[in-house]
Amino acid sequence: MEPTSPRPLPPRPVTDADLPFGLRIAAAWSWRLAIILVVTSAVAWGLAQLSFLVIPVLVAALLAGLLAPAVGWLMRARVPRGLAVAITEIGFVGVVAGLLTLVGRQISADFAQLWDEALAGLSEIQRWLAEGPLQITAAQMDTYIADARNIVQNNQGSLVSGVLSVGSSAGHILTGALIALFVLAFFLLEGERIWRFLVGLLPRAARRATDGAGRVGWTSLVHYVRIQVVVAAVDAIGIGVGAAILGVPLAIPLGILVFVFSFIPVVGALVSGVVAVLLALVANGLVNAVIMLGIVLAVQQLESHILQPLIMGRAVSLHPVAVILSVAAGSFLAGIPGALFAVPTLAVANSAVRYIASRAWETGDVPVAEPDAGAAPEPPRAAD
Repeated sequence: MEPTSPRPLPPRPVTDADLPFGLRIAAAWSWRLAIILVVTSAVAWGLAQLSFLVIPVLVAALLAGLLAPAVGWLMRARVPRGLAVAITEIGFVGVVAGLLTLVGRQISADFAQLWDEALAGLSEIQRWLAEGPLQITAAQMDTYIADARNIVQNNQGSLVSGVLSVGSSAGHILTGALIALFVLAFFLLEGERIWRFLVGLLPRAARRATDGAGRVGWTSLVHYVRIQVVVAAVDAIGIGVGAAILGVPLAIPLGILVFVFSFIPVVGALVSGVVAVLLALVANGLVNAVIMLGIVLAVQQLESHILQPLIMGRAVSLHPVAVILSVAAGSFLAGIPGALFAVPTLAVANSAVRYIASRAWETGDVPVAEPDAGAAPEPPRAAD
Protein backbone atom coordinates (compact mmCIF):
# COMPACT_ATOMS: atom_id res chain seq x y z
CA MET A 1 0.00 0.00 0.00
CA GLU A 2 1.50 3.23 -1.13
CA PRO A 3 1.74 6.04 1.45
CA THR A 4 -0.62 8.88 0.82
CA SER A 5 0.92 12.34 0.33
CA PRO A 6 -0.14 14.95 2.87
CA ARG A 7 -2.82 17.32 1.75
CA PRO A 8 -1.53 20.85 1.09
CA LEU A 9 -2.66 23.31 3.70
CA PRO A 10 -5.05 25.98 2.54
CA PRO A 11 -3.37 29.37 1.97
CA ARG A 12 -3.43 31.51 5.09
CA PRO A 13 -4.23 35.21 4.68
CA VAL A 14 -1.37 37.56 5.41
CA THR A 15 -1.95 39.65 8.55
CA ASP A 16 -0.06 42.32 10.42
CA ALA A 17 1.43 39.60 12.61
CA ASP A 18 3.52 38.49 9.62
CA LEU A 19 5.29 41.87 9.48
CA PRO A 20 8.23 42.73 11.69
CA PHE A 21 7.24 44.61 14.82
CA GLY A 22 9.57 47.53 14.02
CA LEU A 23 8.06 47.91 10.54
CA ARG A 24 4.53 47.98 11.96
CA ILE A 25 5.49 50.68 14.46
CA ALA A 26 7.23 52.72 11.75
CA ALA A 27 4.19 52.45 9.46
CA ALA A 28 1.81 53.47 12.25
CA TRP A 29 3.94 56.51 13.04
CA SER A 30 4.33 57.36 9.36
CA TRP A 31 0.68 57.59 8.39
CA ARG A 32 -0.20 59.48 11.56
CA LEU A 33 2.62 61.98 10.99
CA ALA A 34 1.57 62.29 7.33
CA ILE A 35 -1.97 63.21 8.38
CA ILE A 36 -0.65 65.74 10.89
CA LEU A 37 1.58 67.33 8.25
CA VAL A 38 -1.24 67.51 5.70
CA VAL A 39 -3.69 69.04 8.17
CA THR A 40 -1.06 71.47 9.48
CA SER A 41 -0.17 72.54 5.94
CA ALA A 42 -3.83 73.04 5.08
CA VAL A 43 -4.39 75.14 8.21
CA ALA A 44 -1.26 77.20 7.51
CA TRP A 45 -2.39 77.78 3.92
CA GLY A 46 -5.82 78.86 5.07
CA LEU A 47 -4.38 81.24 7.66
CA ALA A 48 -2.05 82.71 5.02
CA GLN A 49 -5.03 83.42 2.76
CA LEU A 50 -6.76 85.19 5.66
CA SER A 51 -3.66 86.98 6.95
CA PHE A 52 -5.43 90.35 6.69
CA LEU A 53 -7.74 89.08 9.47
CA VAL A 54 -5.44 86.71 11.37
CA ILE A 55 -2.67 89.24 12.03
CA PRO A 56 -4.99 91.92 13.52
CA VAL A 57 -6.62 89.29 15.76
CA LEU A 58 -3.20 88.13 17.01
CA VAL A 59 -2.14 91.72 17.64
CA ALA A 60 -5.38 92.29 19.55
CA ALA A 61 -4.66 89.19 21.67
CA LEU A 62 -1.19 90.48 22.57
CA LEU A 63 -2.57 93.92 23.44
CA ALA A 64 -5.38 92.35 25.48
CA GLY A 65 -2.83 90.52 27.60
CA LEU A 66 -0.93 93.78 28.06
CA LEU A 67 -3.89 96.04 28.85
CA ALA A 68 -6.03 93.66 30.93
CA PRO A 69 -4.42 94.79 34.24
CA ALA A 70 -5.42 98.39 33.55
CA VAL A 71 -9.04 97.31 32.98
CA GLY A 72 -8.97 95.27 36.18
CA TRP A 73 -7.56 98.19 38.18
CA LEU A 74 -10.29 100.53 36.91
CA MET A 75 -12.98 97.97 37.70
CA ARG A 76 -11.65 97.57 41.24
CA ALA A 77 -12.02 101.35 41.49
CA ARG A 78 -15.76 100.84 40.79
CA VAL A 79 -15.59 101.96 37.16
CA PRO A 80 -18.10 100.06 34.97
CA ARG A 81 -16.47 97.47 32.74
CA GLY A 82 -17.48 99.10 29.46
CA LEU A 83 -16.18 102.49 30.57
CA ALA A 84 -12.97 100.90 31.89
CA VAL A 85 -12.35 99.24 28.52
CA ALA A 86 -13.02 102.53 26.69
CA ILE A 87 -10.68 104.50 28.95
CA THR A 88 -7.93 101.89 28.60
CA GLU A 89 -8.12 101.60 24.82
CA ILE A 90 -8.43 105.35 24.21
CA GLY A 91 -5.51 105.93 26.56
CA PHE A 92 -3.42 103.37 24.70
CA VAL A 93 -4.21 104.98 21.34
CA GLY A 94 -3.36 108.38 22.82
CA VAL A 95 0.03 107.16 24.05
CA VAL A 96 0.86 105.66 20.64
CA ALA A 97 -0.25 108.84 18.85
CA GLY A 98 1.84 110.96 21.25
CA LEU A 99 4.93 108.86 20.61
CA LEU A 100 4.43 109.11 16.84
CA THR A 101 4.03 112.88 17.11
CA LEU A 102 7.20 113.13 19.18
CA VAL A 103 9.10 111.05 16.64
CA GLY A 104 7.81 113.15 13.77
CA ARG A 105 8.84 116.41 15.40
CA GLN A 106 12.26 115.05 16.32
CA ILE A 107 12.89 113.86 12.78
CA SER A 108 11.74 117.13 11.21
CA ALA A 109 13.96 119.11 13.60
CA ASP A 110 17.13 117.06 13.09
CA PHE A 111 16.69 115.87 9.52
CA ALA A 112 18.32 118.91 7.87
CA GLN A 113 21.43 118.64 10.03
CA LEU A 114 21.60 114.88 9.52
CA TRP A 115 21.23 115.33 5.76
CA ASP A 116 24.15 117.79 5.66
CA GLU A 117 26.26 115.37 7.70
CA ALA A 118 25.33 112.53 5.37
CA LEU A 119 26.39 114.60 2.36
CA ALA A 120 29.66 115.40 4.10
CA GLY A 121 30.17 111.71 4.81
CA LEU A 122 29.46 110.91 1.15
CA SER A 123 32.07 113.43 0.07
CA GLU A 124 34.54 111.82 2.47
CA ILE A 125 33.80 108.40 0.97
CA GLN A 126 34.34 109.78 -2.53
CA ARG A 127 37.68 111.29 -1.49
CA TRP A 128 38.73 107.95 0.06
CA LEU A 129 37.77 106.10 -3.12
CA ALA A 130 39.89 108.48 -5.20
CA GLU A 131 42.92 108.72 -2.89
CA GLY A 132 42.75 105.36 -1.15
CA PRO A 133 43.87 101.93 -2.35
CA LEU A 134 41.09 101.65 -4.95
CA GLN A 135 42.30 104.75 -6.88
CA ILE A 136 38.93 105.40 -8.58
CA THR A 137 39.21 108.50 -10.78
CA ALA A 138 36.54 111.18 -11.17
CA ALA A 139 35.81 109.98 -14.72
CA GLN A 140 35.18 106.45 -13.50
CA MET A 141 32.94 107.79 -10.74
CA ASP A 142 30.92 109.78 -13.31
CA THR A 143 30.58 106.62 -15.40
CA TYR A 144 29.24 104.64 -12.45
CA ILE A 145 26.75 107.41 -11.62
CA ALA A 146 25.60 107.53 -15.25
CA ASP A 147 25.12 103.75 -15.26
CA ALA A 148 23.04 103.95 -12.09
CA ARG A 149 20.93 106.72 -13.65
CA ASN A 150 20.33 104.60 -16.75
CA ILE A 151 19.27 101.64 -14.61
CA VAL A 152 16.72 103.83 -12.85
CA GLN A 153 15.38 105.23 -16.13
CA ASN A 154 15.11 101.77 -17.70
CA ASN A 155 13.17 100.39 -14.72
CA GLN A 156 10.68 103.20 -14.16
CA GLY A 157 7.76 100.81 -14.52
CA SER A 158 9.06 98.56 -11.75
CA LEU A 159 9.74 101.55 -9.52
CA VAL A 160 6.22 102.92 -10.05
CA SER A 161 4.66 99.55 -9.30
CA GLY A 162 6.82 99.34 -6.18
CA VAL A 163 5.60 102.75 -5.01
CA LEU A 164 2.00 101.71 -5.66
CA SER A 165 2.51 98.49 -3.70
CA VAL A 166 3.87 100.52 -0.79
CA GLY A 167 0.75 102.67 -0.88
CA SER A 168 -1.42 99.56 -0.96
CA SER A 169 0.49 98.12 1.99
CA ALA A 170 -0.05 101.34 3.94
CA GLY A 171 -3.79 101.01 3.31
CA HIS A 172 -3.71 97.39 4.49
CA ILE A 173 -1.82 98.41 7.63
CA LEU A 174 -4.41 101.09 8.44
CA THR A 175 -7.28 98.65 7.88
CA GLY A 176 -5.55 96.03 10.02
CA ALA A 177 -5.01 98.56 12.81
CA LEU A 178 -8.71 99.43 12.84
CA ILE A 179 -9.67 95.74 12.92
CA ALA A 180 -7.19 95.11 15.75
CA LEU A 181 -8.62 97.97 17.84
CA PHE A 182 -12.19 96.75 17.23
CA VAL A 183 -11.33 93.16 18.21
CA LEU A 184 -9.29 94.38 21.20
CA ALA A 185 -12.34 96.15 22.62
CA PHE A 186 -14.35 92.92 22.59
CA PHE A 187 -11.45 90.84 23.93
CA LEU A 188 -11.26 93.17 26.93
CA LEU A 189 -15.03 93.48 27.27
CA GLU A 190 -16.25 89.93 26.63
CA GLY A 191 -13.14 87.75 26.48
CA GLU A 192 -14.48 85.23 28.98
CA ARG A 193 -17.81 84.88 27.18
CA ILE A 194 -16.09 84.46 23.79
CA TRP A 195 -13.86 81.72 25.18
CA ARG A 196 -16.78 79.89 26.80
CA PHE A 197 -18.66 80.00 23.48
CA LEU A 198 -15.71 78.51 21.58
CA VAL A 199 -15.20 75.73 24.13
CA GLY A 200 -18.93 75.01 24.07
CA LEU A 201 -18.67 74.11 20.37
CA LEU A 202 -16.50 71.09 21.20
CA PRO A 203 -17.75 67.64 22.28
CA ARG A 204 -18.56 67.53 25.99
CA ALA A 205 -15.80 65.02 26.70
CA ALA A 206 -13.13 67.36 25.29
CA ARG A 207 -14.29 70.61 26.93
CA ARG A 208 -12.51 70.24 30.25
CA ALA A 209 -9.10 69.50 28.72
CA THR A 210 -9.46 72.19 26.05
CA ASP A 211 -10.60 74.79 28.55
CA GLY A 212 -7.68 74.11 30.90
CA ALA A 213 -5.11 74.02 28.06
CA GLY A 214 -6.44 77.27 26.64
CA ARG A 215 -6.30 79.06 29.98
CA VAL A 216 -2.76 77.83 30.67
CA GLY A 217 -1.68 78.93 27.19
CA TRP A 218 -3.30 82.34 27.69
CA THR A 219 -1.48 82.78 31.00
CA SER A 220 1.82 82.03 29.25
CA LEU A 221 1.00 84.56 26.53
CA VAL A 222 0.14 87.26 29.08
CA HIS A 223 3.39 86.67 30.97
CA TYR A 224 5.36 86.80 27.73
CA VAL A 225 3.95 90.08 26.44
CA ARG A 226 4.19 91.88 29.80
CA ILE A 227 7.77 90.81 30.45
CA GLN A 228 8.73 91.55 26.84
CA VAL A 229 7.56 95.13 27.40
CA VAL A 230 9.95 95.39 30.36
CA VAL A 231 12.84 93.92 28.35
CA ALA A 232 12.12 96.20 25.39
CA ALA A 233 11.95 99.24 27.68
CA VAL A 234 15.35 98.40 29.18
CA ASP A 235 16.86 98.06 25.69
CA ALA A 236 15.29 101.31 24.49
CA ILE A 237 16.37 103.31 27.54
CA GLY A 238 19.91 101.93 27.47
CA ILE A 239 20.56 102.56 23.78
CA GLY A 240 18.57 105.81 23.64
CA VAL A 241 20.35 107.35 26.64
CA GLY A 242 23.71 106.20 25.30
CA ALA A 243 22.99 107.80 21.93
CA ALA A 244 21.91 111.04 23.62
CA ILE A 245 25.10 111.18 25.72
CA LEU A 246 27.21 110.65 22.61
CA GLY A 247 25.34 113.38 20.77
CA VAL A 248 23.90 111.06 18.13
CA PRO A 249 20.99 112.79 16.36
CA LEU A 250 17.48 111.32 16.50
CA ALA A 251 18.15 109.71 19.89
CA ILE A 252 14.45 109.66 20.86
CA PRO A 253 13.25 108.08 17.58
CA LEU A 254 16.12 105.62 17.88
CA GLY A 255 14.99 104.61 21.38
CA ILE A 256 11.42 104.11 20.15
CA LEU A 257 12.70 102.07 17.20
CA VAL A 258 14.69 99.86 19.58
CA PHE A 259 11.59 99.41 21.78
CA VAL A 260 9.44 98.28 18.83
CA PHE A 261 12.07 96.00 17.28
CA SER A 262 12.82 94.36 20.63
CA PHE A 263 9.53 92.45 20.32
CA ILE A 264 11.19 90.42 17.54
CA PRO A 265 13.72 88.24 19.37
CA VAL A 266 17.29 88.09 18.03
CA VAL A 267 16.49 89.75 14.68
CA GLY A 268 15.05 92.94 16.18
CA ALA A 269 18.06 93.58 18.39
CA LEU A 270 20.43 93.10 15.44
CA VAL A 271 18.53 95.47 13.14
CA SER A 272 18.06 98.23 15.73
CA GLY A 273 21.73 97.95 16.76
CA VAL A 274 22.90 98.35 13.17
CA VAL A 275 20.70 101.44 12.76
CA ALA A 276 22.14 103.00 15.94
CA VAL A 277 25.73 102.40 14.83
CA LEU A 278 25.09 103.75 11.32
CA LEU A 279 23.52 106.93 12.73
CA ALA A 280 26.55 107.48 14.95
CA LEU A 281 28.90 106.81 12.03
CA VAL A 282 27.16 109.24 9.67
CA ALA A 283 26.72 111.98 12.27
CA ASN A 284 29.83 111.84 14.45
CA GLY A 285 32.45 109.71 12.76
CA LEU A 286 34.17 106.38 13.24
CA VAL A 287 35.25 106.77 16.89
CA ASN A 288 31.74 107.73 17.98
CA ALA A 289 30.33 104.78 16.02
CA VAL A 290 32.71 102.37 17.78
CA ILE A 291 31.61 103.70 21.18
CA MET A 292 27.96 103.38 20.12
CA LEU A 293 28.65 99.79 19.07
CA GLY A 294 30.06 99.09 22.53
CA ILE A 295 26.93 100.53 24.16
CA VAL A 296 24.67 98.42 21.93
CA LEU A 297 26.64 95.25 22.71
CA ALA A 298 26.61 96.00 26.44
CA VAL A 299 22.81 96.49 26.46
CA GLN A 300 22.26 93.34 24.42
CA GLN A 301 24.53 91.34 26.73
CA LEU A 302 22.54 92.64 29.71
CA GLU A 303 19.36 91.45 28.03
CA SER A 304 20.63 88.04 26.90
CA HIS A 305 22.53 87.10 30.07
CA ILE A 306 20.43 88.68 32.83
CA LEU A 307 16.96 89.75 31.72
CA GLN A 308 16.15 86.85 29.41
CA PRO A 309 17.30 83.98 31.71
CA LEU A 310 15.99 85.46 34.96
CA ILE A 311 12.72 86.98 33.80
CA MET A 312 11.71 85.71 30.37
CA GLY A 313 12.97 82.16 30.93
CA ARG A 314 10.77 81.64 33.97
CA ALA A 315 7.70 83.09 32.29
CA VAL A 316 7.92 81.26 28.96
CA SER A 317 10.17 78.23 29.70
CA LEU A 318 11.64 78.04 26.21
CA HIS A 319 15.20 77.06 25.38
CA PRO A 320 17.22 79.69 23.46
CA VAL A 321 17.69 77.24 20.59
CA ALA A 322 13.90 76.86 20.32
CA VAL A 323 13.53 80.65 20.29
CA ILE A 324 16.09 81.12 17.50
CA LEU A 325 14.67 78.29 15.37
CA SER A 326 11.09 79.52 15.82
CA VAL A 327 12.04 83.07 14.81
CA ALA A 328 13.92 81.78 11.76
CA ALA A 329 11.02 79.56 10.69
CA GLY A 330 8.44 82.28 11.32
CA SER A 331 10.36 84.89 9.35
CA PHE A 332 10.84 82.43 6.46
CA LEU A 333 7.16 81.48 6.33
CA ALA A 334 5.49 84.83 7.07
CA GLY A 335 8.15 87.55 7.07
CA ILE A 336 8.07 90.15 9.86
CA PRO A 337 4.67 89.03 11.26
CA GLY A 338 5.99 85.48 11.46
CA ALA A 339 9.08 86.59 13.36
CA LEU A 340 6.93 88.69 15.71
CA PHE A 341 4.42 85.97 16.58
CA ALA A 342 6.73 82.94 16.46
CA VAL A 343 7.87 83.00 20.09
CA PRO A 344 4.47 83.77 21.71
CA THR A 345 2.84 81.08 19.55
CA LEU A 346 5.50 78.59 20.59
CA ALA A 347 5.09 79.60 24.25
CA VAL A 348 1.31 79.05 24.11
CA ALA A 349 1.72 75.71 22.32
CA ASN A 350 4.37 74.59 24.79
CA SER A 351 2.18 75.35 27.81
CA ALA A 352 -0.94 73.80 26.28
CA VAL A 353 0.84 70.60 25.20
CA ARG A 354 2.47 70.19 28.61
CA TYR A 355 -0.92 70.62 30.27
CA ILE A 356 -2.60 68.04 28.05
CA ALA A 357 0.29 65.57 28.28
CA SER A 358 0.19 65.70 32.10
CA ARG A 359 -3.64 65.33 32.11
CA ALA A 360 -3.74 68.11 34.69
CA TRP A 361 -7.48 68.68 34.26
CA GLU A 362 -8.11 65.31 35.96
CA THR A 363 -6.36 66.31 39.18
CA GLY A 364 -6.37 70.11 39.26
CA ASP A 365 -9.18 72.54 39.96
CA VAL A 366 -9.67 73.76 36.40
CA PRO A 367 -12.59 76.09 35.53
CA VAL A 368 -14.67 74.46 32.84
CA ALA A 369 -16.65 76.35 30.21
CA GLU A 370 -19.96 74.50 30.35
CA PRO A 371 -22.60 76.86 28.93
CA ASP A 372 -26.13 76.19 30.11
CA ALA A 373 -28.49 76.48 27.18
CA GLY A 374 -31.41 77.43 29.38
CA ALA A 375 -29.66 80.03 31.47
CA ALA A 376 -28.71 83.58 30.75
CA PRO A 377 -25.09 84.15 29.67
CA GLU A 378 -22.71 84.49 32.57
CA PRO A 379 -21.22 87.98 32.80
CA PRO A 380 -17.49 88.14 32.06
CA ARG A 381 -15.21 87.91 35.05
CA ALA A 382 -12.95 90.76 36.03
CA ALA A 383 -9.69 91.06 34.12
CA ASP A 384 -6.77 89.37 35.72
